Amino acid sequence: MSLFTARSSRQRLAAVTVGLAVIASAAAAATAAPGQPSQGSPPVPQVVPKPASMTVGSGSFTLHSDARIVADKHSGASQVAQALAGYLRPATGFRLPVVNGNAGDGDISLSLDLQSDPSGEGYQLTTTPDRVTLDAKTPHGLFNGVQTIRQLLPPWITSPTVQHVAWTMPVVQIADHPRYAYRGVLLDIARHYESPDAVKRLIDQVAQYKINTLHLHLSDDQGFRLVINGFPNLATIGGQGSVGTGGRTMDPGGFWTQAQYQDVVAYAAARFVTVMPEVDTPGHNNAIIMSEYNDTSNPLLNGHPQDINCSANNPPQWNFTGDVGYSALCPESDNTWTILTAIISQLTAMSSSQYYDLGGDEVPSTLLTQDRYAALVNREGGIVNSHGKTVMGWAEISGAGVTLPAGSVAEYWNPASGSDPGTETGTNAVAKGMKVVMAPASHAYLDQKYAPGVPPTLGLTWACNNGCDVDQFYNWDPGSYVTGVTDANVIGVEGAMWGETVVNSSNIEYMVFPRLPALSELGWSPKVERTAASPAYQDFLTRLAAQGARWQAAGVNFYPTPEVPWRLDLAPGSPAVTGNEVSGTLHHRQRPVQRGERPHLRPPRQPRHHGDRLRVRHSVCHGAPDRSDVTLETDHTQVAPAPAALPACGCAKRGVDSRRVPVSPAGRPHRTIGSSSARYPR
Repeated sequence: MSLFTARSSRQRLAAVTVGLAVIASAAAAATAAPGQPSQGSPPVPQVVPKPASMTVGSGSFTLHSDARIVADKHSGASQVAQALAGYLRPATGFRLPVVNGNAGDGDISLSLDLQSDPSGEGYQLTTTPDRVTLDAKTPHGLFNGVQTIRQLLPPWITSPTVQHVAWTMPVVQIADHPRYAYRGVLLDIARHYESPDAVKRLIDQVAQYKINTLHLHLSDDQGFRLVINGFPNLATIGGQGSVGTGGRTMDPGGFWTQAQYQDVVAYAAARFVTVMPEVDTPGHNNAIIMSEYNDTSNPLLNGHPQDINCSANNPPQWNFTGDVGYSALCPESDNTWTILTAIISQLTAMSSSQYYDLGGDEVPSTLLTQDRYAALVNREGGIVNSHGKTVMGWAEISGAGVTLPAGSVAEYWNPASGSDPGTETGTNAVAKGMKVVMAPASHAYLDQKYAPGVPPTLGLTWACNNGCDVDQFYNWDPGSYVTGVTDANVIGVEGAMWGETVVNSSNIEYMVFPRLPALSELGWSPKVERTAASPAYQDFLTRLAAQGARWQAAGVNFYPTPEVPWRLDLAPGSPAVTGNEVSGTLHHRQRPVQRGERPHLRPPRQPRHHGDRLRVRHSVCHGAPDRSDVTLETDHTQVAPAPAALPACGCAKRGVDSRRVPVSPAGRPHRTIGSSSARYPR
């Protein structure tokens, strides 16, 4: 249950389904519909991130119940084929056996025959009316192609239960590869504890958009979240709190065992996501200091662990607000290095990423002078390198006196752009031969509010006084954002989901979606002009709108921003047949609820016979000046396949004839309404 369900200001939204009754012959036709080819030309594929090259042909491929997934002789291809089968089986209900050998008509084939792919993540995908062929040079490339296959299928493919629709894919030829090698999402589980299962859920969600790095922020002033052998206090004391706990009176905090951490790393690896740990130093570590300050009986320390504390408070004290800049480890303390060496050696051994993030941000000179700061970062960097990892940190690690090896990575987080004050951390990094990950807070921080007061109880505003919606996340260029920091220096982009205000998966999803897919496109797709008026942005909004039904079918929470032209999508229900009559839900209509709506349940008019037709009339956008009526007609002898979308009616409430409720970040911002299928005369 959401931690917010008990709070009256955050009501969970419930879906509403209205059942209809029709004659048995129509139901029989509806049952048979999934096996029939789709009528008319297929729509242009709505794929995010946009492939590097895509040619759309005529016709479509239909996945049938006897289809196979055929992998070549390489074990890597078989593993990805099993993953594809696992994605498709729940919604289709098909067996989809994974076999080796030659593909036949109706099959999906996966092979590792692609000869050239410098990125190691590219793929080629071809669909014809007869079969689907996916080629790559690496299993990772195949996996990326699998994510595209999922988006070529109807949105209900993400449903965990069987959906009776025609599983068609448009005829396409795609040649695809990423722009940047690093495409990350940061999740802060230090400010608020998140369980391994919650993190796995996010991994599944972001892998669909070809995100390949999970930056796991494990430690901060308010919490340390992992067992470190030899230092049990780090977890048992350091893991007890969270932001806003007021001395742990409301949020119990928590920590992971090393077995749980390794399980998450393995889970991510199976989805070709690497896990990069971060334990921020020398600042943002009050939880470490509070854990070890009185650990005088620890035989690994020298009996005087108090010398690790160079914080503003001496002795240190807990601060469960969101304050920063008051804690620091002392670089001169042997105990500091005993603790950090244990943390680094154990985390690097368990982590899959080539990088280890040592943090390095927001350490005031009143706590550590620049030379003391640089001394700590340099020494810690050497420890990281000795364990075979490349140092990554916030862009302050490019400062004076820091001498990390060329190729170390600085993550640029300052909102400043061009040559404005604040951009020097980026240019200094380039001057020192570092690579750069771009995450400017005003374009990449997922913890910022979408708009003033939106959402009311989640998110911060320091980087986005007027909000940071999808346009802010999409309309910028990582390779030219800071003068002198170009694509020759930038290795990728990252969205940062800081945890001060989010306490559960529903909160996280509401802040991450739909903005993270915008960043995924910047990281993956070729460089184009991206502005609010650019064709690229308008095209992206159309493709992003199609993701809404996928998130709804999968039960993913998201903010239904008014910037996106969300669609009304339909999927068949599962009516019950009794004698010569069928009753129950024929179809579900879904679309996101816009901010401020208060729908009231209004069932559709009763079915009326018109000769050989059964007609149900629905009012769409009622209560708006631009009211439109849509007639849904079900043929007496045949039910047509459900259309992909209802024609837009030009108002914020299009497609809804149910009820209005306030959108809540703790709930599901969409509605499900039963209706009959068929054509839509205007």
